[in-house]
Amino acid sequence: MGSEPKNLHVLVLTYPTQGHVNPMLQFCKSLASKGVTTTVAVTAFIFNTFKPHDGSIHWDTISDGFDDGGFAAATGIEHYLETFKAAGSRTLTELIQRHRESGRPIDAIVYDALMPWALDVAKGFGLVAATFFTMPCSVNLIYYYVDKGLLRLPVAEGSYPVCLPSLPPLMPPDMPSFIYVPDSYPQYLYLLLNQMPNIQGADYILVNSVREFEPLETDEMSKIGPKLLTIGPTIPSFYIDKNNVNDKKYELDLFKIEPKEASSTRTWLKTKPKGSVIYVSFGSMAKLNTTQMAELAAGLIDSNYYFIWVVRASEEEKLPKGFAPEKGLVLRWSSQLEVLSSEAIGSFFTHSGWNSTLESLCLGVPMVAMPQWTDQPTTGKYVADVWKVGVRVKVGEDGIVRKDEIKACIEAVMEGDRAIEFKQNALKWKQLGLEALQQGGSSSNHIEEFIAGVMDKIAVV
Repeated sequence: MGSEPKNLHVLVLTYPTQGHVNPMLQFCKSLASKGVTTTVAVTAFIFNTFKPHDGSIHWDTISDGFDDGGFAAATGIEHYLETFKAAGSRTLTELIQRHRESGRPIDAIVYDALMPWALDVAKGFGLVAATFFTMPCSVNLIYYYVDKGLLRLPVAEGSYPVCLPSLPPLMPPDMPSFIYVPDSYPQYLYLLLNQMPNIQGADYILVNSVREFEPLETDEMSKIGPKLLTIGPTIPSFYIDKNNVNDKKYELDLFKIEPKEASSTRTWLKTKPKGSVIYVSFGSMAKLNTTQMAELAAGLIDSNYYFIWVVRASEEEKLPKGFAPEKGLVLRWSSQLEVLSSEAIGSFFTHSGWNSTLESLCLGVPMVAMPQWTDQPTTGKYVADVWKVGVRVKVGEDGIVRKDEIKACIEAVMEGDRAIEFKQNALKWKQLGLEALQQGGSSSNHIEEFIAGVMDKIAVV
């Protein structure tokens, strides 16, 4: 790199949900570790909720128009998105002007792909702009193909499997839920398709993935716009490359973990044999109905393995009455990385959210995939059929995964005929994820390339 990046100032603009904020913050840590001045702008509601402190990263705020209540204060998805676009554009403009006047001008903006209006603001100031996709290339491509008319909705009967460039053959349930059932959340579908139309105007596309995890998909997505750089996995350094042993957790956690509960969980895990515990979590947003909770509880009990099941406080009332498993812990929240990194963990029973899947791949943990919505069905497809690190549950005609299926899937991953294969594959992906971040690795090189490219572009101006 010809110039020192110490005077470079990058603003990172995040979409206000935990699953979007945390990957972008981890990317910010990578920039800061290379001497780049990095400012993260979150909505005022998110900032006031978790009250971050300046460290290697600086903080600022924009408005989504709902500073006191966030998304919950809007009357619906459409109302929130329209208000966020108007208030966000205005307050982002004010933020950029304020930094110019303070003597710390912003040179480049990295914005979440769900906020395409940020590109218009950035280009209005002549700034370098990079769009950041928090989902994998495979999922992004499906939305791109819909946007370009290569995949028409609804998917017609008799056209299965769907074969699209660089992707494995897909049945409808393998596609993002907004594609498989396009009428389920039309505003969300609009939001996701709206990532694509102005992408040509950006200078870079950044993707929270690892090229080695999606080689064909990465090459294909590279054709749709500006320079594409995979920069993942965006996981705290302590759990993967250990370049920063103090980087042990994500910055944003909207659910509180009681220190006493965390300590007792560590103690409990230490008493369990290697590979004997199933970790069960469906992330920060998924909601199972009462029937599904009962079937999952029964399946876990019948499997007769030790387990840790994360059930958010808002979901506890759906647990079977008097549920007190002898071989299990039920927690309101947990440090997922800490739990998954324990030698006692044998498998991860997961909703297949992309962040959770990346963590499992990069910690070498086999999975039972039980996707719920959005990108999760596609990620679950890759878990079972592309990366081959586990199995995916079969859903009944009534939309419920029954206890016998849950038990069978757990047994398949923990001790079935392919259990050794799943573990060996998981360790293979773990090594590839580590190598991507090491000096000379694909993601490390891409982060360096982004910094150098920004430096070159601002030197020309």
